[in-house]
Amino acid sequence: MKPMMPHVHHPVSPAGMTPATWPVAPWRGGWRDGLRYGAPGLPLAFAALPLYVLLPPHYAGLGVPLAWLGVALLASRLFDAVIDPWIGRFLDAALMRGPGYWAKLTGLAGVLMVVGFAALFFPPPSAANGLLVWCVVSLVITTSAYSLLTVAHQAWGARLGGGPAQRAQVVAWREGLALAGVMVACVLPTALGLGATVVFFGVSLVAALALWSAGPKPLVEAAPPQLLEQVSPWAQPDFVRLAAVFLPSALAGALAAGQVLFFIRDGIQAGELVAAYLFTYFACAALGLPLWLRAVRLLGLARAWCLGLVLSVLGFAAVPLLVAGDRMAFGAVCAATGLALGADLALPGALLAGVIQRAGHAGTREGAYMGWWTMGNKFALALAAGAALPALQALGYTPGGPPEIALSALGWTYGVLPCALKLLAAALLWFFWIRPQKEQ
Repeated sequence: MKPMMPHVHHPVSPAGMTPATWPVAPWRGGWRDGLRYGAPGLPLAFAALPLYVLLPPHYAGLGVPLAWLGVALLASRLFDAVIDPWIGRFLDAALMRGPGYWAKLTGLAGVLMVVGFAALFFPPPSAANGLLVWCVVSLVITTSAYSLLTVAHQAWGARLGGGPAQRAQVVAWREGLALAGVMVACVLPTALGLGATVVFFGVSLVAALALWSAGPKPLVEAAPPQLLEQVSPWAQPDFVRLAAVFLPSALAGALAAGQVLFFIRDGIQAGELVAAYLFTYFACAALGLPLWLRAVRLLGLARAWCLGLVLSVLGFAAVPLLVAGDRMAFGAVCAATGLALGADLALPGALLAGVIQRAGHAGTREGAYMGWWTMGNKFALALAAGAALPALQALGYTPGGPPEIALSALGWTYGVLPCALKLLAAALLWFFWIRPQKEQ
C-alpha cells in the first residue's frame, strides 16, 4: 500500500512576495534514497565525539586551567542547547524560500563548522595568550553550525512524510550512518591523529551535503508567516506526551554514556578494552536497525519502541552484579544493549513525525518541533553530568580508586538508575500511547 502523502501547495516566502517552488522527489525507499538522505548523519556524528570527548583534555594539555575550562565548556553548551528552538523556527521559514536559499544556508553552515572545528584543535601561535577565549569563540561557531545542520537534517526527514514504516526507515538511515560515523570516530583520532581527523571531517561533510542535495525532496506547504511564530509544539498534547516518554529514556542513555569509561576502567578493570567495548556497542546497534524496522511492520512504532526499552533493561540488568575481571560478561552487556539501542535511535523520531502530521503541521513546522526535541536531548546530557558526578562523589568514588568502591557506587548510578528510568519511559509509553491505541 502506498503511503498517504499530503496535498502539495506551492509555498510562498515568509515575506509573501515571491513563490518558492521545490522540485518534489518523494522517498522511494531504496538504498540510494536512504544513502543520500542519511549521508550527513555520518560526519555530524563523527564530529560530536571529538567535540565532547577529545576537546577538554586537548585544551588542558595546552595549559588552560581545568576550572576555567569547565566553566567555558558549560556556558558554550548551554548556549548551544537554548538556541535550538530558535534555529527550528528559522529553518521553517528558510525552507519556504526555496531550494537555492536552503542550499546556500546549509553550505554556509558546513563551511563554518569545518573552519570552527579546525580552529578548535589547531589554535594559531598568536592565540597562545588567549587560548580560553579562542576555545570559546571557535566552539560557539562550531556547535551553532552543528545545531543548524542537525535540526535541518531531522526536519527534512520529518517532511518526507509517509506511514509508520516509511518514517522509521527514514530515521533508521540517518541514525545508521550516524552510528558509522561514531565507529570511525572511535578509531581514527587515535590511529591517525587530529590532523587526519579534521581532514576526514571536512571531506566527508562536503560529500554528505552533496549527496543530501541530490536525494529525496520534502513536501513544502504554504503557511502564513504568523503560523511560524504563534503555534507552539507544546500546545499539542501528543507532543507533550511523547516528550514525557523521550526525556527519561534520553536521560538514562546520557547517564550510562557519561559513566561507562569509569565503569570499564575502575569497575571491571579493563581500560585497555574501552575501544573494543564501544565499537561492539555501536556495531550491534547498527546491525540491529533492520530488525527494528521489521518489528515496526509487525508491532507498530510504539509497541516496537516499548519492546526496545524493556530489552535494554534486561540487557543492562547484569551490570550491578559484575565484579572486577568480568570482561566477557560486560562485552555481552554491550552487545545486548547495543541491539536494543536501535529502537531508541529510530523509533522516537518516527513517532514525532507522526505527531507533526496529525497536528496539521506537516510541511510547515517540522523545524520548530525538532528544535525543541534536540534541546531536550542536550539538556538530558547536561542533567546527567550534573546529577551523576556529584552522586558518585557522595558515594565515595574517585577515579583510579579501589574497584570495590567503584563497583559499589557505579552499580547504583551507572547500573540501577538508568534501568529505572528506562522502565519509567516504557510505563509512560504504555499508558500515554499504547493503551489508548494512539495513532502512529
